[in-house]
Amino acid sequence: MINTSMMLFNIQSILPILVLAGFGMIVLLTDVLSLSKTEDKNILAYLSIMGVVIAGYFTRSAAPTALFSFQESFSIDNYALFFNFIFLLCAGLTILISHKYIKREGINYGEYYALILFSTIGMILMASGADLLNIFIGLEVMSISIYILVGIKRTKLIANEASLKYFLLGAFSTGFLLYGIALIYGSTGTIHLHQIALFIEGNEGADPLFLMGMGLLIVGLGFKIASVPFHAWAPDVYEGAPTAITAFMSVGPKAAGFAALLRIFMTAFDPVHCDWQKIFFVLAVLTMTTGNIIALVQTNIKRMLAYSSIAHAGYLLIALVAANNTGVSGTLFYILAYTLMNLGTFAIIIVVSHKDDDLIQINDYAGLGFKHPRLAIALTIFLLSMAGIPPTAGFIGKFYIFSAAIESGYIGLAIIGVINAVISVYYYLRVIVVMYMKEPAREFKNITISPMIVAAIVISLIGTFHLGIFPAKVMNITRQAILMLK
Repeated sequence: MINTSMMLFNIQSILPILVLAGFGMIVLLTDVLSLSKTEDKNILAYLSIMGVVIAGYFTRSAAPTALFSFQESFSIDNYALFFNFIFLLCAGLTILISHKYIKREGINYGEYYALILFSTIGMILMASGADLLNIFIGLEVMSISIYILVGIKRTKLIANEASLKYFLLGAFSTGFLLYGIALIYGSTGTIHLHQIALFIEGNEGADPLFLMGMGLLIVGLGFKIASVPFHAWAPDVYEGAPTAITAFMSVGPKAAGFAALLRIFMTAFDPVHCDWQKIFFVLAVLTMTTGNIIALVQTNIKRMLAYSSIAHAGYLLIALVAANNTGVSGTLFYILAYTLMNLGTFAIIIVVSHKDDDLIQINDYAGLGFKHPRLAIALTIFLLSMAGIPPTAGFIGKFYIFSAAIESGYIGLAIIGVINAVISVYYYLRVIVVMYMKEPAREFKNITISPMIVAAIVISLIGTFHLGIFPAKVMNITRQAILMLK
């Protein structure tokens, strides 16, 4: 006999996913069936934004305790819903900055918006997965969509190269992840996160087969967050992808990767935290140091932001080393802050650059502060936030991350993090110096700003300042979110 109430509950738990999937298909059908074959496809952007907004409406606060659906494979808690908000914010801002950009670049296809929505579905599955297989399915849905988006400009050789490189390395890392899941299942007899934790506690530790599987999971997810030594794809893919997609993939997949990492290691693998804390300690130091040092010598702003993204992944890994509530809540806050300041930065890069993204060298921004002062001021704010300068969101995010390390006794790691943050100030300030203290090397011609990209920049600016000046309310929300992990 069918349990109607349980079936309805299952459907309600995935309403945001159903909405995004439905609007993704509507966008595709609208594009195919449209009687107008002109380049004006504004309706597709509006439909996509509508889908994101409606999905956001169904992303509400959860009950005081974690709830599960689909035979406890899908988790509904404040942790998942907080990440869902970040994913939807990332998708919405990407659609806003893409509206005019894809027309300029000749990639105004219906599948562009649909793939953004579909990849967001994968991110939600990763954050909400209560078992390893569900997380894996989410990762694949997200990854396949982004592989296509990276190479969506089919006539551009560098985009094709970036897409192929991302696909091959992504497929390779997926093999590691799946093999790790198989080893964990073989050693514990389950793929459910809470049952894995119970098994480890009942057996007073983990056997070598389990530890090997755990290591392979770190490799697979390390690729998605671009941690060293799994970062080699990031600079080339960031540079070759369309700038709007670079913005999307610099935030969305990274947030989804950390959502999965935190849920897996703070629940399933918590009983053996002494084993994996050492690994993440080394990864955190290598990732933030490598990212910052190599970013110092970059002349291409997209490659500089790629290495900057690697460094930010290193800061976030500090929270996993700390393995305490302050670290987890600080990670949620930091990812939200990073979403706003990073997407805001790429929005301005899109505005300044011409067709084929030709203005992406740092020296191309010389004189921007005098020619277009408002754009330069906005970019300055975003860069200072990424450097961790108060009173911006980036400063508060780093403060909570480093505080978590000190709270757990990792004072040396916190000092290394602070030193790396100081190093990063140099290459962020270099862009600001070029904008205000160098004569224009090129003319900034035909810079037009659409209302949608203005909205994206304003939202990012307001969020960056609000989180920096009034962080208490958001931090309270993140503290409620982490209660569901333990």
